[in-house]
Amino acid sequence: MNIIGAGLAGSEAALQLADAGFRVNLFEMRPVFSTEVHHTDSCAELVCSNSLKSMKEASAAGMLKHELDALGSVLYRAALACRVPAGGALAVDRDAFASAVTELVEGNPRISLVRGRVDRILPHGDVLVANGAGEVRPARLPAAAVLVATGPLTAADLSADISWLVGADSLAFFDAAAPIVMADSLDESILFRQSRYEEEGLGDYLNAPFSKDEYERFISELLSAERVIRRDFETKDLFQACQPIEEIARKGVDAPRFGPLKPVGLVDPRTGRRPWAALQLRAENREATSYNLVGFQTNLTFPEQKRVFRMIPGLEHAEFARFGVMHRNTFVDAPHALDAHGRFVRVREAGFSVPVFAAGQVSGTEGYCEAIRSGLQAAISVASELSGAAAPALPRDTAYGALWAYATDPETTGYQPMHVNFGIMPPLPQRIKNKGERYAAYVRRGEEALTGYVDALKASGVPYAFGGAAAEGE
Repeated sequence: MNIIGAGLAGSEAALQLADAGFRVNLFEMRPVFSTEVHHTDSCAELVCSNSLKSMKEASAAGMLKHELDALGSVLYRAALACRVPAGGALAVDRDAFASAVTELVEGNPRISLVRGRVDRILPHGDVLVANGAGEVRPARLPAAAVLVATGPLTAADLSADISWLVGADSLAFFDAAAPIVMADSLDESILFRQSRYEEEGLGDYLNAPFSKDEYERFISELLSAERVIRRDFETKDLFQACQPIEEIARKGVDAPRFGPLKPVGLVDPRTGRRPWAALQLRAENREATSYNLVGFQTNLTFPEQKRVFRMIPGLEHAEFARFGVMHRNTFVDAPHALDAHGRFVRVREAGFSVPVFAAGQVSGTEGYCEAIRSGLQAAISVASELSGAAAPALPRDTAYGALWAYATDPETTGYQPMHVNFGIMPPLPQRIKNKGERYAAYVRRGEEALTGYVDALKASGVPYAFGGAAAEGE
């Protein structure tokens, strides 16, 4: 089995397949070739944020985490072990998390981690690999199937190869990462600790409160600041969940106050009132030595980020551990390129003798936990394909089942990657007006569907270890 990309999806798939008894070659181009956003050569490095979103049970994100737990996700366990305080969300120490996943991959005797950039997938499952010395050579490694899990930063040659394989041009959108600042450079006389709707002095977030005048001056400078990509973006170019803060501000001076800078549920202890606007900062590691500017993805130049973001109250002397960056994300048109099992539909037409699957962001889903879950599901699909045992259909009433059904529905047009959400789940049999009760009903229905799916998978004969290593020789 050849897996291309050791990100969240690729690492999860490799570990699941190895634990189920399959031999895996896992290709990762770093550190031989770098990207504009990665900083290490570790597997499963998180680049945009350290948050894996809500743990709340009555939420789509919470449902997804329950699925990961029930199906034995290795990376989800690693995330829990590397957790840092983030209120009701699951956030991790990103360095500890990546190190833990890398250790699991390198320590698994059934996984060979191959460093080099895959430039092309060959019809019999072999791949062409660039080694950094100007050489591109075939990797003559056994491969009964191939999984493409190269993520949103798929290298140019492989991206072109995938475009040819799917029979259409790859789609793309722009994505952005938020800056990280050093904790000891923040002004604690201005910032206050509180999670939304919790008592003052409690909670896992630091909050930077704006007065009306401070906010309007900040927005004015934000809008006039120099950007790296010097053009106005069209909505279709940007994935909505990662809109740069300056692009949000272009929609209207108050738009950030109803988005990343919303002050609801917060009380500034200096005034005893809700601030006009507020930026939340979330700890990046267990020691809380650095903080992420929540929702502050940006396309500003580095000098402008330092100048403008130091206008935020409490960040006047902020030292930046990492500036925000913007990059191009690549994904396939999943509704027309992939089948329900995540296989490229044109591989046989293209002369391939082995199946080729996709997982992670390149497959057209968005989100960290979604990527982990897609890698897990790809492992089930590959195990089913290679063993000849039929895996049960993934129920649409589960969080990921709903997302995947939407992503691979041929009727979907103008597709853009999406997170799990209740809006794409099948409607309930009866209308429930109360939102909380409606969400709880989605969760109950999803739990029943998940239980049935797990039982059916265990009875199917598909070699799948549910996160536990198979015995040697199986």
